[in-house]
Amino acid sequence: MAADRRTLPSERPPEPTWPARVTPLIRVAVNVAGAVGAAFFARASLEFYLHTHRLLGAAFFAEEMWFVGAFLVRRPARLVTRRLDDWLLAAGGTFGGLLFRPVGAHPQWGVAAGLGCQLAGLAICLMSLYALGRSFGFAAADRGLVTRGPYALVRHPVYAAYVIIQLGYLLQFVALWNGLVLLFASACNIGRALAEERVLTASGDYAAYRARVRWRMLPRVW
Repeated sequence: MAADRRTLPSERPPEPTWPARVTPLIRVAVNVAGAVGAAFFARASLEFYLHTHRLLGAAFFAEEMWFVGAFLVRRPARLVTRRLDDWLLAAGGTFGGLLFRPVGAHPQWGVAAGLGCQLAGLAICLMSLYALGRSFGFAAADRGLVTRGPYALVRHPVYAAYVIIQLGYLLQFVALWNGLVLLFASACNIGRALAEERVLTASGDYAAYRARVRWRMLPRVW
């Protein structure tokens, strides 16, 4: 009878990483790509506003222009993850919304409810980004602890805002594909929240903050 052999921590396959000397190059590439991508979205939001004169388009334009500047001037990280899966989660959470399509049912109640979700999510996102300042990041990293504004209520308000905004899109365009996109992007943002907490655990200040602010994204739920 074969013995029950369990894998010891030292025997587990190493996590996918890259050499430390590559990290500065990746940081520059991410900053440039993020700024260019945000500028592309800002242009699309401006065109939407000029075509429809809806203030939501102007608000999204302002948000994306903030991202352009944030990627270019953000504070260098004290510690940044070198795990490939953490970077993939960040990419999926940030760009997964590009997979949404204006297809499916377009109910009037969904248009109204979706607009409300998008406005609420956008407000939370803008307040959170203002609180972050130059501590804004992409993949899991330590750029200094932020505890003001929405961060006094939940530990990852930006990711919560993404979920609310994308839920609004699903309500406006009810389709199985859009529902799957929402699940994918939300799962990525939940994963990147957990990755950030793993990186920040090394900070004693974060342990105290986590004890004070119990909820990650949604009060009394998670």
